Amino acid sequence: MSFIRPEARAQLWRWREVIAAVMMFLLGLKWAYSAVGFTAITGWALVATGLVTAIIGAQRMRFRRGTSGPGVVQVDEGQIAYFGPLTGGAVAASELERLALDQSAKPPHWLLEQPGQPPLAIPVNAEGYEALFDVFAALPGLKTERMLSELRRRGPHQVVIWERSSSRPDHHRLH
Repeated sequence: MSFIRPEARAQLWRWREVIAAVMMFLLGLKWAYSAVGFTAITGWALVATGLVTAIIGAQRMRFRRGTSGPGVVQVDEGQIAYFGPLTGGAVAASELERLALDQSAKPPHWLLEQPGQPPLAIPVNAEGYEALFDVFAALPGLKTERMLSELRRRGPHQVVIWERSSSRPDHHRLH
């Protein structure tokens, strides 16, 4: 038996990293100002860790879209797999050449391109999509804030979020 409404539980779960970071920050402040020596130093370390965790948690919260989309995403040892009702496929995270966001699709889709394969289209709200945040954040040179702002923005076309080696002339900028 649960004493929390399902809607409230869903909101708390969505904010889980930020809530944990705030609790860590407050505990660190308490230890930093009420103790001396090693405990005070540990408190200041918790304050710093809480701030960093809050920033990362806020980014993850902005990435979340709900899980009402078609298909399932699995990330296993650097392999991104999508099992959809009509399409599917897999790409290696280390082999990704381009990450794009197609806002014209309903729902919007991530387009993951690997050499020699057709682009893998993954709905932004497919089951298990949250694992993609860590994969995308690990891409060298990816700007997380730009990715999150493009995810929130609506547009009639595809937007390249990241690419490994530019196929455009140097005077054409991506960002």
